[in-house]
Amino acid sequence: MRLICIAIPFVLLAGCSSIAADPANVKQVPPERLLAFQQPVEGGGQITVNRDIGMIGGGCYLALSIDRKVSARIGIGEEAHFQVSAGAHIVGIGLDEQDDSLCSKGRLHRELSVALQGGATQYFHIVSEAKSGFGLVPAAQ
Repeated sequence: MRLICIAIPFVLLAGCSSIAADPANVKQVPPERLLAFQQPVEGGGQITVNRDIGMIGGGCYLALSIDRKVSARIGIGEEAHFQVSAGAHIVGIGLDEQDDSLCSKGRLHRELSVALQGGATQYFHIVSEAKSGFGLVPAAQ
C-alpha cells in the first residue's frame, strides 16, 4: 500500500508531460495565425516548428518568434513552416500577447540559435513538461 501511495504522484506528473503528435494528425497553423516569414526566399531555407500535445497550456496559443519577430500563434498539435534566408537565426517561444485571458499572464521566454544553410530545413518541437514548463528543442526529421 505504501508503494502505491509513493507511485501515484509520479504517475500523475508523468501524465502532465507532452507527447509528440502523430504525424498523420498534425494540423497546419491556419493562415490567420501565421504572421511572418511565409514568402519564399531565394537561396534560403526553411524552419519547421510543431507543438506537442499535452495538458499544460492546452487551451492556449504560444507566440513563436524568428529573429525576435512574432511569426505565428501556435496551438497544441499544430505545425508551421517559415521561409528564411540562409545564415544565423534566433527561434523562440513566448506567451501570446494577443490573448487577453490568463494564458497571456506570466513569464515565458525560450530561445535557440540556429545556423541554416540554403536549401536546408531545421526542425523544432515545442514541448511542455510538468517540472520545467514549456521548452523549445531541436528535432531530427
